[in-house]
Amino acid sequence: MQRVSAFALLVLLAVLATPARAVEYRTVEAATTLYDVQSLKGVKLFVIRPETPVEVVVSLEGWAKVRDAEGGLAWIEKKYLANRRTVIVRADWADVRQNPEEAAPLAFSAERNVALNYLETLPGGWVKVRHRDGQEGFVRASQVWGF
Repeated sequence: MQRVSAFALLVLLAVLATPARAVEYRTVEAATTLYDVQSLKGVKLFVIRPETPVEVVVSLEGWAKVRDAEGGLAWIEKKYLANRRTVIVRADWADVRQNPEEAAPLAFSAERNVALNYLETLPGGWVKVRHRDGQEGFVRASQVWGF
């Protein structure tokens, strides 16, 4: 019994000593196929559209395992990932405000699955975004994914 407790303590210490990994989001540059393994010979799962944000879970030579807004995992060739970031609207409609306040005037609205350029995260649960048409504003963090 004592050995199990000592082992459990060592495992706990190892977990606590492991540095936290920052979440890395990237944007898909062009429509491309996602695979079940990191190979063009793998099973083609589906085509992902441009401007879609993804979370990089694993990064290997030439390939990245990514998670989408729905939680699905798949492999993508790294050459299709941009360093710039987008977010995707997860609510039916997201109200983008002129200022990061509920009472602020509406800048524009975006419907579900619309990609917006991510600019920054602000305190109080707001994300600054830009529509591809150039309009900027602030959306509630709970209404978007990918930041």
